Amino acid sequence: MSNATRPSLIESLRDRVLVWDGAMGTMTQGYDMDIETDYIGCENCPDVLCLARPDVVEEIHSTYYQAGADVVTTNTFGAAAHTLGEFDLYDRAEELAYEAASIARRAAEKFSTPDKPRFVAGSLGPGTKLITLGQISYDDLRDSYAHAARGLIRGGVDTILMETCQDLLQIKAAVEGVRQAARQLDLDPD
Repeated sequence: MSNATRPSLIESLRDRVLVWDGAMGTMTQGYDMDIETDYIGCENCPDVLCLARPDVVEEIHSTYYQAGADVVTTNTFGAAAHTLGEFDLYDRAEELAYEAASIARRAAEKFSTPDKPRFVAGSLGPGTKLITLGQISYDDLRDSYAHAARGLIRGGVDTILMETCQDLLQIKAAVEGVRQAARQLDLDPD
């Protein structure tokens, strides 16, 4: 179902309750995977599975859709540059987010019908650095979120989900980063 014929997430919410998927991280732990090959040496970074094992990530999304979910969340909880930097993947944030969104979009299209369109939410987690603790500057955090958001938007997400943020400046930086990404892609940031 193409974007032109699919109702928006907001339009669908006006008509019915949408069921969201469950946790991606715990689902990945159910697979017997190798740290060096499947996680490309990045222990505790399930986001890299979008690059090394897209088949597993798509299978997880499909499992949620098969169970009745209307929306799946991308495998990008830790895919902002400030978090990926801890795995020497800072420069791959936008690429990883794009791949994650593309994988989820493929699964959504496989399960979408005219009566039940499926949607993709681009996940942006809190990361491991807080402005209020002096671990990162506001501008750096905002730009980090913008890199990931650009990839998510280009990959075809229907919405951005900022997950488990606990710092008001962090939330503000994330929102501004998403808006910055939308402007950079010539989209209306609101």
